[in-house]
Amino acid sequence: MQRRTLLKLSAASAAVLIVAGGAAALLQPGLKGGVLSDAGREVFSAVGRAVLDKTLPADDGARQVALQGLLTRVDILVQSLAPHAQAELSQLLALLASAAGRRAFAGLSQPWPEASIADIQHALQDMRLSALALRQQAYAALHDITAGAYFSDSSSWPLLGYPGPLKI
Repeated sequence: MQRRTLLKLSAASAAVLIVAGGAAALLQPGLKGGVLSDAGREVFSAVGRAVLDKTLPADDGARQVALQGLLTRVDILVQSLAPHAQAELSQLLALLASAAGRRAFAGLSQPWPEASIADIQHALQDMRLSALALRQQAYAALHDITAGAYFSDSSSWPLLGYPGPLKI
């Protein structure tokens, strides 16, 4: 394949993803009123299961409580973002929540709640190692928001070996 053909194909693909993401954001936004929408919660819950796999409690009940706490902290984090960053995150979540966006952008064929942890981890790894900078940035945002929100809770600190702030 010639370089120009590849560049044209890349530009066309990016344009399709942008249009699809914009349309998806209008139909099903990732954020509503500065907090995660149902679609955004599905994406972050699945990403949380994959990114935090070995750090989440093994018991299903405790795992669900930990994931709900994560989603609450993600909402708090999102509210502290600048409006333009909230809009970009909402568009990303809307794109990932749509079936076409999830398949094309993340490479995940199953819906987020039904996908296995291994499949989500594989999709995230593909995004992380992608030649497309946009996919790498999306991975970084999902990973950093998830890990930051989870490990900001003092109940997760022992998993890191962090004793907490020094008492003076």
